[in-house]
Amino acid sequence: MSTTIDRRLFVKSLLGTAVLGALAACSPGASAGPVLTAADPLPTEVPPGTALKVAAPNGAQKLALELSGLIDRLPFTVPEWANVSAGPDVINAFRAKSLELASNAGIPPIQAAYQGYDAKIVAVQEKHTPTLRFATKPGSDIASVEDFRGKKIAFSQGQAQGVVVLRQLKQAGIDYGEVELVPLTTPQFLTSLQAGQVDIAPLTTLQVPKYLDQYAADGARAIETDVVDLLTVLWAPTEVLEDPAKAAAIAAYIPLWAQSTVWYSENPEEWVQKYYVQSQNLVAEEGRAIVDLTGLPHFPASWDEAIAWEQETADLLAEGGFVDALDVSALFDRRFESLAAAAVAETYRS
Repeated sequence: MSTTIDRRLFVKSLLGTAVLGALAACSPGASAGPVLTAADPLPTEVPPGTALKVAAPNGAQKLALELSGLIDRLPFTVPEWANVSAGPDVINAFRAKSLELASNAGIPPIQAAYQGYDAKIVAVQEKHTPTLRFATKPGSDIASVEDFRGKKIAFSQGQAQGVVVLRQLKQAGIDYGEVELVPLTTPQFLTSLQAGQVDIAPLTTLQVPKYLDQYAADGARAIETDVVDLLTVLWAPTEVLEDPAKAAAIAAYIPLWAQSTVWYSENPEEWVQKYYVQSQNLVAEEGRAIVDLTGLPHFPASWDEAIAWEQETADLLAEGGFVDALDVSALFDRRFESLAAAAVAETYRS
């Protein structure tokens, strides 16, 4: 292969040992209470005084809980809603014990397992519409996926954007050796694209409108894709799930997470105004376009499809030399399987 990535070295370097040391220095120690094993049933009562450190990237999930009124039903305290979203950053925060529950795409749990970190998926949402679009650099002549051959593509192997790139290349019949995968973190995608350091980058629906407003006149464009990043998961370190109080708190959180996600799907105009306009500084039209592209959330009663999709992703990464072969079934804690689907209407189950 002619990519520029020393793949296994690259992903392990994302752990950021200096960052880990700094985070660990200010993190509390693990609790010394009774251990809940994976064979034990989930506890149903959240003890008074339980706290859980939950990620809320860009404040979205916390705001949805607040606007829906569901935040008042949390039977535990959240000392911090951490603005942590990128997979490598979440793994770092898990290791440092500064985060206990996070929302990500399907790939970070695979990367964590490859790095030897033990964490489990506890909830699944499926997205059946694309949430990423490929954008080209200013002055580019790229008009379709077939034009990706020979081009530099921004690539983060530890995040959803990386999987979308690999799945798109496979769908188009383009070998890894026919492109140059440029290792970047997702915050670097936009600036590298603007500077012409890469030809193509997968951007979120939140980023694309602003980028095209600024650079479409210079020849930048969006390349549509039907490749779906199917999974959004909640996941937690295994040591957190071994704490009965925290496992009960997570089990109590999952239905509220699903219901708050449904809430902003059913209240799109309020969500556009309160989140996209007031929080993310988009104009209302851009927010509405993102809502339209996002589609309805789905919470499967069975995780069989999610596990199969996760296995395909792990196999794809292994085929490219990015991780070792992995049986992903071990990443799912199926004690939590029914909680999200049971909390929403049939329309939102898949």
